[in-house]
Amino acid sequence: MKEKEQKWIHEGLITESLPNGMFRVRLDNEDLILGYISGKIRRSFIRILPGDRVKVEVSRYDSTRGRIIYRLGNNDSKD
Repeated sequence: MKEKEQKWIHEGLITESLPNGMFRVRLDNEDLILGYISGKIRRSFIRILPGDRVKVEVSRYDSTRGRIIYRLGNNDSKD
C-alpha cells in the first residue's frame, strides 16, 4: 500500500483575494504563500474574504503553495 504524502498544517490570515479561488495567505510564521480553496469548501459555498483566519495544508515539496482546508473566521470577534 502506498503512503499518502505528508503535509504540514498551518494557520494564517487571508491578505489578498485573487481570481479563480486563489488567495494570498500570511502564515503565523510570517511566510507569504499562495492558497487555493479545497473542493470541500468550494462545494459547501463557504465564502472566504480578506481578513479571515484559515487553516492551510502545505506540501513538504512545495512550501510556496497550500490548500485552504478550514475557515476559522476573523479576529474582530475576540473583544
